[in-house]
This record gives sequence, structure tokens and C-alpha cells, in this order.
Amino acid sequence: MTEHDCATTCPLIASRKPYYKELTAGRTYLWCSCGRSKRQPFCDGRSHEGTGLEPVRYTAQRDGEEVLFCGCKHTATAPFCDGAHSNLPGVLSCTEK
Repeated sequence: MTEHDCATTCPLIASRKPYYKELTAGRTYLWCSCGRSKRQPFCDGRSHEGTGLEPVRYTAQRDGEEVLFCGCKHTATAPFCDGAHSNLPGVLSCTEK
């Protein structure tokens, strides 16, 4: 295991619940993977700088497509919620995998 600065390289929990959104066909959305964006669940274009984390691009397939974007940023199915928020401890201790 390698030492790292979790304060800047690990995703922050933006919300312990997913973000429900209805999308527009053909529109591309940039999901915030770092948890630092002020426009959750979407990337604000700059908050991830220096984290090593990048936004995840998703293009909606149809008008009115209903999705649950992950709010905890610990999903294995980015950008969508997989229920990982249910297993997060109260205080995260970050370890590099």
C-alpha cells in the first residue's frame, strides 16, 4: 500500500443519497466523481483539479430517461448509484487499492 493524501485524492461524499434526474435525449452530462463540485451531481469544470479524479461522461439515450446519479461517489457503476452509500461508515478511512 502506498501513502497518499486522501484529503485531495479520494472522493468526498457529496450526498448519502442518489440524485434523481430526468434527462434529455442526446445531451451529454458530466457526472462529478470527486464530490467537490458545487453543481452536484454534475461537474463544475474545475473542482476536481489536482485530485487525479475526472468527471464521467454520460449521454442520455431518450427524452425523459430517469436515472439515479451516485451521490456518495463510491459506486462501482459510475455514474449511477449501486447502493454503495448503504455500506459507508460514518467516517471514511481511505485506503488505496
